[in-house]
Amino acid sequence: MNFTTITKWEFKGTLSSRKFLMIFLLQISVLLLMIVVFNSFTANLESENGISLTPSLSGFASLDVQDESGLFINRLNPEILDVTRSNYNNSIMRMEAGRTTGFLMVPDDVATSINAMEPVNLNLYLDYSDPKSVVVLDEVNSTSKIMSTAITASWVNSLSPQNTSTQNFKQQSSGESLPLQIINKAMMAIILFLPILLFGNIIMDSVVGEKERKTAEILIAMPVSHADIIIGKSLASILLIALQVGIWILILLITGFAIKNPLLVYAFILMASVPIVGITTALSVYAKNYKEAGIGISILYIGVAGFLAVPALAYISTRSTLANISPMTVVMRLFSGEVIPLTDYAVTVLFAFIFSVLSYWVAVKLSRRDDVVFGPRPGILRLIWDLISFKKV
Repeated sequence: MNFTTITKWEFKGTLSSRKFLMIFLLQISVLLLMIVVFNSFTANLESENGISLTPSLSGFASLDVQDESGLFINRLNPEILDVTRSNYNNSIMRMEAGRTTGFLMVPDDVATSINAMEPVNLNLYLDYSDPKSVVVLDEVNSTSKIMSTAITASWVNSLSPQNTSTQNFKQQSSGESLPLQIINKAMMAIILFLPILLFGNIIMDSVVGEKERKTAEILIAMPVSHADIIIGKSLASILLIALQVGIWILILLITGFAIKNPLLVYAFILMASVPIVGITTALSVYAKNYKEAGIGISILYIGVAGFLAVPALAYISTRSTLANISPMTVVMRLFSGEVIPLTDYAVTVLFAFIFSVLSYWVAVKLSRRDDVVFGPRPGILRLIWDLISFKKV
């Protein structure tokens, strides 16, 4: 008998239980409700009469502009950028002092170049240490595209004698600002990772339930090692999470959400579930009863959610390689269609592997201790010391 036998028992038993089916259906209902709310919110945000996330997001990024012609400065969105007319020397000093996020320099002969059908080069200086530089770059690119389209159309009309209509510049929404990126990317990633965090009670029931039902002695007496018991129960939970995540991704794709590289997204979410299940299993082994395990897992998952989400949010504004320690960062980049270097993949896989090995090692060590399984339990500091010193009990 090995861990696969334990996995089969746990997997079949969980699937056939009414408690699991009820939780499963409730989670699907929550997902469908979140899809409706998510679509409604983003639709309102992107509409002309949309809503703002907070009052502080209106004009919170600043940009100095040198534009004698007034062609570009008048078309930058004042609801996103706080635009100030300036010159090169003054703007560079303001950037160094942290008083402005960027400086856009438009050539003085821009009107002559446009009339001569020549390309126009814009110079944009950004302070990349400021996270708001993403918003400035986004808005300048958006305005440049709008201007380019309008100028090209005016050139075409000037070359067509039969078309005498006047081409007017029109400001329209294009691209995503930082707040919209947070909604479209980070919120989608959080939705995809929810099944992992929602399955903590299944893991708790699998491990703590053995103590509550007084069946732990029978399980330990069977011809199977403690490591096989822990790995078997954990693998059953990971398979259930895999089933749930697969259904969630399928529902999101059917309802029209754009998820690029769905197979890689699926694989990295499952990879993230391995250390999380391991940590949850270790805590459940130490817990005395359901109440204690429930409180511990609630506190634990606050930290897990922070570890997953904070680096992902930081990556949107900083593009830091270190942010890839969170699998959520890589998942967010994958479903956005971003090309990811192998080094960034390596960072994620390495951290997941280290946490997985440590969590399952701790869980197995705890399960071998009779004082942890049957009591009286030692204190946490005593346990930590025994683990660090590799003391055999």
